[in-house]
Amino acid sequence: MTQALRPRLVAVADSDSYVKWAAATLGAADGWRPELAVLETPLVASPAQQRAALRGSGVPEEAVTRTNLAGLLAHLRADPPDAVLLAARGPVVRVLARAAAELHPRPVIVSGLPGIAIPATRKALVYRAQCDLLVLHSHRERREFAALAAEHGDGVTQRFALATLPFLQERVEPGRPGGTDLVFAAQAVVPRERADRERVARLLVRAAAAHPERRVVVKLRAVAGERQTHDETDAYPELLAALGPLPPNLVLSTAPMADALDEAEGLLTVSSTAAIEAVAREIPVLALDTFGVSAEMINLVFAGSGLLGDEDDVIARRFRHADPRWRVDNYLHSAGDDDWRKVLAELVALRRAGVLPSRAPWDRRGGALRDAWERKQVLGPLDRSLSGTLAGVVGVPLRGLVRMAQRMLRARPA
Repeated sequence: MTQALRPRLVAVADSDSYVKWAAATLGAADGWRPELAVLETPLVASPAQQRAALRGSGVPEEAVTRTNLAGLLAHLRADPPDAVLLAARGPVVRVLARAAAELHPRPVIVSGLPGIAIPATRKALVYRAQCDLLVLHSHRERREFAALAAEHGDGVTQRFALATLPFLQERVEPGRPGGTDLVFAAQAVVPRERADRERVARLLVRAAAAHPERRVVVKLRAVAGERQTHDETDAYPELLAALGPLPPNLVLSTAPMADALDEAEGLLTVSSTAAIEAVAREIPVLALDTFGVSAEMINLVFAGSGLLGDEDDVIARRFRHADPRWRVDNYLHSAGDDDWRKVLAELVALRRAGVLPSRAPWDRRGGALRDAWERKQVLGPLDRSLSGTLAGVVGVPLRGLVRMAQRMLRARPA
């Protein structure tokens, strides 16, 4: 197929993890004309984060455009693509999907989640209700989201397709020399409480002191001043600095995770998708269960994996390999099970034939003012429109009143 006849796929991403997922997904989309737009939002990836996200994706830096919302919409209106991949947090996807649905002819609207999405949440479905296709990355995710949609769909039909996490690097070679680093995949949202994060920081110091001949590498997602997909408080550099002089073999790193894993004896995490990357490369893992296994810790996926361990296991570096049956059900299925390219091609064929069904947004009240409010919530100070300003003036106090009423209702005796 000539380049001109290939369907055009435009991915839109903003924060670091979504840029990484979007770029890797585009790199795996054979037979398409891919484009990547990095959208300016308060959480937009920095240029350094963007370069790290593109590493190994097959998407060159010069193929990426950084743009604001107005520029993006002008580009899409001038030449509507066959499909758009909305790689962003739910509130951003809702705003972008509404805009994409107004294009003529409208593109196929696709979205997805960049890592572990267990447990499935209703909110993820609500935000992406106007999307034609939701890409998931494991048989378990597909089952759980399908069951959730059937239970709480409220009349909105969701379509799901399976894709292997595109940035998994199965670089397993016979006789691979073992690394010596304990790599800790730091996360912004778990554990959440400061006391718990301080406990992890002390654990890392103890692990380094126990084996002074081997490094403990704290793999960070961002340097000071950079934003992440999720806001972080009590960052590990500050928590570690407060502990006083650190062992010389405890180091901080913002290198790409793939590079960190090259030198890893094992990976330590609470619930990071980096654990799946490590398992794919036959690098052993410890999923720390000190704070329990729960939806709040985003580590339910590791139940039954064989990877859970405690602080004593960390000190002793007792890493584990995943149970084979768990692997197949959780992200490491056969590539032959993937059907997202096939389903996307079918939807594009409907679009080119002019019979792609319309997609309504999730039913809610407020009309144009609600639309402006949601856009203002996503863009913050980057939205300088009059409608956004008016929505903020009306919406902020109104939301406060609604929340107050909800608290009063919950406090009423039964």
